[in-house]
Amino acid sequence: MRRARSTALIAATAVVGLALAGCTPESGQVDGSGDDGTIALLLPDAKTARYETFDRPIFEERVAELGPYQVLYSNADGDATKQQQQAESALAAGADVLVLDAFDTQAAVSIVRSANAAGVPVISYDRLIAGGELAYYISFDNELVGDLQATEFVRALEEDGKGSAGVLMVNGSPTDSNASQFKDGARRVIDASGLRVLAEYDTPGWSPEKAQEWVAGQIAQYADQIEGVYAANDGVAGGAVSALKAANVSPFPIVTGQDAELTAIQRILTGDQEMTVYKAIRPQAERAAEVAVALIEGEEIIAPLEIQGTPATLLQPVAVTIENIMDTVVADGFWTVEDICTPAVAAACEAAGIR
Repeated sequence: MRRARSTALIAATAVVGLALAGCTPESGQVDGSGDDGTIALLLPDAKTARYETFDRPIFEERVAELGPYQVLYSNADGDATKQQQQAESALAAGADVLVLDAFDTQAAVSIVRSANAAGVPVISYDRLIAGGELAYYISFDNELVGDLQATEFVRALEEDGKGSAGVLMVNGSPTDSNASQFKDGARRVIDASGLRVLAEYDTPGWSPEKAQEWVAGQIAQYADQIEGVYAANDGVAGGAVSALKAANVSPFPIVTGQDAELTAIQRILTGDQEMTVYKAIRPQAERAAEVAVALIEGEEIIAPLEIQGTPATLLQPVAVTIENIMDTVVADGFWTVEDICTPAVAAACEAAGIR
């Protein structure tokens, strides 16, 4: 099995895309034998719906199309120590490439260094790991995610005549490098808007339960001053919405989100959430699979840009509101109308033209 790391060439243009020069993969199915090599896919948690629903199956499907490569899959369940153990097990089992979405991007440096020592390349998937030699990084423009969230947040509050409203910021996990970028992008917009940030919170492990508990405490402190909640993803948005509903906050605050989770799309339709951010996971997962196979085969990789010395692809996120659900998540097949329009939200779907 070839383990030599191929040299990444950085393209002169900044267009989003990926070319695998000289790579002409044969169609095939994963048969469990790993005849052409083994790829370890290490995902961070099960609380975020996208990982098991989209990232894993899309990645495995694309690998199967590329040839008889075996995928060793593990989910860390929100535990950095467990992810370390899973990575060590994958290396011991002979993984030729690690595709690592780190639960804790600082702690994951030790995983990268162990892989480096073994001559195994690491693709930093979705979150940029804080150190070690990375073969590739693929994610979304994370500051743009925060910008999109905050722009819609400010717009909705201003349309309601609340341009100087008091708001809460429920940020992402302090162990997630993406969370700080979401926050930076959002803060620039919010700080320039005239909104008053009453309090903000970095949610450990992106836990909806912890977000709900914190928001409940802020409601007790600030009561009717809260007219908006910037929530960094749909999971913590769900926690915030639960706290707001339990306290019967009225009028209901503007709430943001991210990841286009099914429950979030439904909350947008029922008026409990203003927006989410759709990130097209299929091209992300497929490109990660293609790069992993190219690394095994010693193929030359051409990346559109370089981030902190690592060849990278950044995909573009899209804001989703009630006006463009059909043009985004439904048009892409991310969710179907049947998925979204359950009996509980059928009337809201009809009113919004989701049919």
